[in-house]
Amino acid sequence: MSQMVDLVIFGGTGDLSTRKLLPALYQLHRDKLAGRLRRIIATGRSDMDSATFCADAEANLVRFLPEGDWDESVWASFSERLVYARIEASQSDDYQRLAAVLDQGGAPGRLFYLATLPSLYGAICQQLQSAGSVNAASRVVLEKPLGHDLASCRQINEEVSAVFDEEAIFRIDHYLGKETVQNLLALRFGNPLFHPMWNNTFISNVQITVAEDIGVAGRGSYYADTGALRDMVQNHLLQVLSLVAMEPPASLKATDIRDEKMKVLRCLEPITTANAKERTVRGRYSAGAVSGTAVKGFLEEDAFHDADNTETFVALKASINNWRWAGVPFYLRTGKRLARSYSEIVIEYRRQPFSLFANDPQELTNKLVVHLQPEESISLHTVNKKPGLTSRLRLKPVELHLTDDSQEKHSSYDAYERLLLDALHGDQTLFMRRDEVETAWRWIDSIIEAWDENGTPVKPYNAGTMGPNAATALVAVDGRSWHE
Repeated sequence: MSQMVDLVIFGGTGDLSTRKLLPALYQLHRDKLAGRLRRIIATGRSDMDSATFCADAEANLVRFLPEGDWDESVWASFSERLVYARIEASQSDDYQRLAAVLDQGGAPGRLFYLATLPSLYGAICQQLQSAGSVNAASRVVLEKPLGHDLASCRQINEEVSAVFDEEAIFRIDHYLGKETVQNLLALRFGNPLFHPMWNNTFISNVQITVAEDIGVAGRGSYYADTGALRDMVQNHLLQVLSLVAMEPPASLKATDIRDEKMKVLRCLEPITTANAKERTVRGRYSAGAVSGTAVKGFLEEDAFHDADNTETFVALKASINNWRWAGVPFYLRTGKRLARSYSEIVIEYRRQPFSLFANDPQELTNKLVVHLQPEESISLHTVNKKPGLTSRLRLKPVELHLTDDSQEKHSSYDAYERLLLDALHGDQTLFMRRDEVETAWRWIDSIIEAWDENGTPVKPYNAGTMGPNAATALVAVDGRSWHE
């Protein structure tokens, strides 16, 4: 897609667009990376004109941009790209009017970003095609969640694929846009120090944590029907797992990288009724305190129609049945109203078979910690001699930072900046392929089915903790503990 592009955001007045998409596009414009982008056409159900939309967008950018990033002169030129179009998802006449706006733009490339309910994806694509808005240079971005289970995911994929070829479909997972997640490729395949030890001979276990201290934050009705497993594990955690565990790709092309990720997902051992009790933990937060502030329990936060069986926390012990990872557990956990918000990957290496030192360092295992948020960094936890004039050598833990601290402020970026830029350029490397998403859903569906058949309880945990005690026991039974 070397030609100019019009970006059409369905749900252009919604929360995702307001908090993430428009700020990311503003930053790309400011950094002169949006030269290929001609116009940003935001659609919504509100009856307003482009001037009113621009006024609202300006106020929201001032609110949501990082401190110090707002610039009146940047806004003056950025706002010239903004156009608003009113669209009711089911009204054909509205799509005809949108088609007329697109035809007047002179940009042959069209990128449709669907930030709406996933149940509308198929209908929107069909309406766009019927209005003549889809051409050979058109692409579509699909936001998560892509369905509620494998069957609904397949239905959405079928409906979208009836209009767009697979090469034109960009299924987004913003975790893949994070700098440190991408740096896994450089760390693993660009450093002979790490690659030879990236296997079950040297690695004891892998931990992936995505912790949030917020509650459902106004998404109560959605979350009551979804839960933590569907909301976070099916996409974010399994995508990160596949990048950690994949074999070296033949090249850095999108097809080769996604082929290797698929092999990992296919090798995940199913969690079934026979092993779900030993490998899974479900939790739901009750009232407690987060950062010193009292908060309500999950069932008290919103008017749920039926949330007694909804988990806000899940911990899993996953196994990858292949030569590289056989015998290495991958511990996954995610939840809301936990002690703090952070995301990280921990590669824990095997302990030394014997200690020569006075203070047994067996508990001081070497760990490679990849911090994804709130700060993005990579550190290596090792041991060193404790200073002092003692008769015997004693050890102490040290942390070696592997992050490049010389980067200027604007060389770092939000994940959506990376993903929007790649979508504008037609690069699918950091987006999910259809078979990836459906394979992940198949694995998740097996867990949900096991929970239903076993009657797996949702264990309570106090808000402000790191989940139910059973999550600690999940790894403790293997003689391990969560990295905190």
